[in-house]
Amino acid sequence: MRRRNAFRAIMRPPILRRSIIVALIVGAALNLINQGDALLDGAQPVWWKLALTFCVPFCVASYGSYSALVSAAPDGNNAPPC
Repeated sequence: MRRRNAFRAIMRPPILRRSIIVALIVGAALNLINQGDALLDGAQPVWWKLALTFCVPFCVASYGSYSALVSAAPDGNNAPPC
């Protein structure tokens, strides 16, 4: 039940939008740091690393939002307000 609540909570439009924005900004910066030299030399990037570099900040931002919702739950049963 807790996983379903977590998924439902992070798919709410404000949280999803914020997580996507964080993933785009942080993922782009990390990709430039990690693969910038290869991209500037015209080489092909490692595609799975490129995709994973965007997924990790999305997951971290989503988890942070869910944790904040759980901490703010008024009834204390760790159920986020959905």
